[in-house]
Amino acid sequence: MRSLPAFGTFLVAALLLVWATAPARAATLIRDSDVENALARLAAPILQASGLGGTVRLLLIDDPSLNAFVVDSGHIYIHTGLLMRLDTPEKLQGVIAHEAAHIANGHITRRMTNLDSARTAAGLGLALALAAAAATGRGDVAGALALGTQTSAQRQFFAHTRAEEASADQSGVRYMATAGIDPVGMLEVQQLFEGQEHLNVTRQDPYMRSHPLTRDRIRAMERFVSAYSGSARAQPELDYWYDRARAKATAFQRPPKWTFQRYRESPAKDVQHMRLAVAHHRQQERSKALDHIGKAIELRPNDAQYYDLKGQILLQGRQFQSAVTAYRTAADFAPRDPLILGNLGRALLTIDRPKEALQYLEKSRSLDFRNMRVLRDLGSAYAQVGNNGMASVSTAERYALAGRLQDAEIHAQRALGLLPRGSSAYRRAQDILAAAKRANRKKR
Repeated sequence: MRSLPAFGTFLVAALLLVWATAPARAATLIRDSDVENALARLAAPILQASGLGGTVRLLLIDDPSLNAFVVDSGHIYIHTGLLMRLDTPEKLQGVIAHEAAHIANGHITRRMTNLDSARTAAGLGLALALAAAAATGRGDVAGALALGTQTSAQRQFFAHTRAEEASADQSGVRYMATAGIDPVGMLEVQQLFEGQEHLNVTRQDPYMRSHPLTRDRIRAMERFVSAYSGSARAQPELDYWYDRARAKATAFQRPPKWTFQRYRESPAKDVQHMRLAVAHHRQQERSKALDHIGKAIELRPNDAQYYDLKGQILLQGRQFQSAVTAYRTAADFAPRDPLILGNLGRALLTIDRPKEALQYLEKSRSLDFRNMRVLRDLGSAYAQVGNNGMASVSTAERYALAGRLQDAEIHAQRALGLLPRGSSAYRRAQDILAAAKRANRKKR
């Protein structure tokens, strides 16, 4: 997917965990409405059982290794490698349940409370967190950034203790049982990593390094699972959504030839057509791609995400007006999907309608302020309508998200000279400027 920017890959220098001895690096978020919609459906019964409800969003990291993690109370991050490796929805739901338990049991909150006195404090940048707090009024996301954090500090901060793991295991199994999901999926995930504790740390999967596993822990998990046996119910709808998420990811991750050979593995005909549409799209075979996504839409005529994919194919094929039509239909079916709204705004810019584009881009930003592509398009749209102050604050926010604090400071300062004093956008620029200056003082 690195070769396919339209799938929605965005650098987030704030985020990441580097568990080996290599230098710290940024993560790449995959922002795709179809995948995020499917993951949200899979997570919903778990999050409801945990008491977290709709407060947690699942995001996909473009990384072939097996890992999942939390760094704040609002997000669970899943690696593409884990999504494609786990072959049943119950296994992924087991991972989600475990990570949700870390949030619900206060493990992340306690770390944030003690962050100022931790050795990792000096290595944690707060630009994105402060930009987030400025946009939402929330300070509880402040730990989401690890700009340039040293590897040893990252491991120290993000690795869970054995006590936390035991607590998350027990709570996670309970969440699954309460939701009517077979908790054996969580046990099977642990068994996947069994024996890795004896390997050199550089050969262990990242999940193993951040979630210490022992044979005693697996035995305890076996007892937890057996205590809730017989409580599971079939979940055919979630089987569909899990297959669809994996199918979309593999269609963009794997070579098209791989997809052509395996698309029939998806039980649903519409998912088969979606996989073929992506494979033909990647081979620049636009007519075939449009034919297959059209067939998927015939099977699911109210599916916003299929219209979103159709819009992507058309937009990259430079059929701009048709792309706008497809994205507009997608937005009609999903009027609060920030990714689809952002795509519609971007398509409108291609046909020189920046004022209309701003309506959708601003709504997208209000629903998800972390989307750097939307912030880039906002900057472009505001510049086109002559509002240079808003263009500068959008650009400053984008640079802050990317960890480019010096550039963010320049554009925030410029925005302050152009925006009405005391306005919401003015305060956003002030917060970014203050965050950048604090980061500069810490470097001295």
